Amino acid sequence: MTDGSKKQSAQLRRRRARLAAVQALYQMDLAQTNLEDVISEFSEFRLNQDTEEEPVQADEAFFKDLLIGVVRAQRDIDPIIDARLAEGWHLVRIDSILRAILRSATYELMHRDDVPAKVVISEYIDVAHAFFEGDEPRVVNGVLDNLARNARTGELHETPEG
Repeated sequence: MTDGSKKQSAQLRRRRARLAAVQALYQMDLAQTNLEDVISEFSEFRLNQDTEEEPVQADEAFFKDLLIGVVRAQRDIDPIIDARLAEGWHLVRIDSILRAILRSATYELMHRDDVPAKVVISEYIDVAHAFFEGDEPRVVNGVLDNLARNARTGELHETPEG
């Protein structure tokens, strides 16, 4: 396996982990499943299922870090997201999947400096497209772009209009 294909495989494993983390956070939110149970369920039955469309398995350690991190930091994360939503929008009142996407992405932007902000934003826009056909991916883009510009000063450069 070449270095390029190893890197691509690692990216695909993380992409699957992000998608699984959003699904797990959604399940925890809706069904009130506890953290340990959802990690166990996903580890045993969902993360390592190869399909024809996605023969790469999810990065289980990254999946666990996202879930544990969101749960630990949720009291800090939620107000940060709330402050970046459009006027009149509140995190507790938006769609559960959208809430899970924003929480996972915000955790990653705030606590995973090893992942470039542009990658985080792009990956979670893709996750949003997996669930929504409307404006939600644009909401994800707007909230995360605003957050990244404040949380990771200098990482995202303003481009001159022209």
